[in-house]
Amino acid sequence: MKLEFELVPDGCWYSNLRSILSAAQWDLVRKDAYSRAGGKCMICGAPCRRLEAHERWSYDEARGIQKLEDVVAICPACHAVIHIGRTQLKGDERAACEHYMRVNGVSYAEYRRALGRANEEHARRNRVSEWALDLSWLKRFIEN
Repeated sequence: MKLEFELVPDGCWYSNLRSILSAAQWDLVRKDAYSRAGGKCMICGAPCRRLEAHERWSYDEARGIQKLEDVVAICPACHAVIHIGRTQLKGDERAACEHYMRVNGVSYAEYRRALGRANEEHARRNRVSEWALDLSWLKRFIEN
C-alpha cells in the first residue's frame, strides 16, 4: 500500500521533532523534505502548494525503541489518513477513507480491514511501558 495508517503508541504522543528541536533546526529538517518532494506529495504524488512535514517512525517492540526513519513532505489528505485516530476525533473520517481507497485502489471493506490491523498493532505497541528515542537519522543535518 502506498498510504498506510501510522498509529503512534499512546506513550509516544507529543514525542515529535518540533518539540525536541529548535525552530531553526526543525525548519532545516522540514525544508529538506519539501525540497525532496518537489511540490508533490511524497505518498500520493499529487501536486500540492501546502505540503506538511510528517515524521516516519519505526517501533522495535522487543527493545522499546521508537526510531526516526525519515521526514517526508505530504499533502493534508494523506496526513489525515496517516493520523486516522486524530482525524476520527475531529469527525473527518469520511474524506480520509475516500482518499485512502483512491490512493491504494481498494474497497471500503479493505479499508476497514487495514484499519483493524492498524488498531491491533497500536494496542500491541501500547503494551510497551516506555519507549526510548533513536534520532540517529538526524545525523545527516549535523555538521562534523
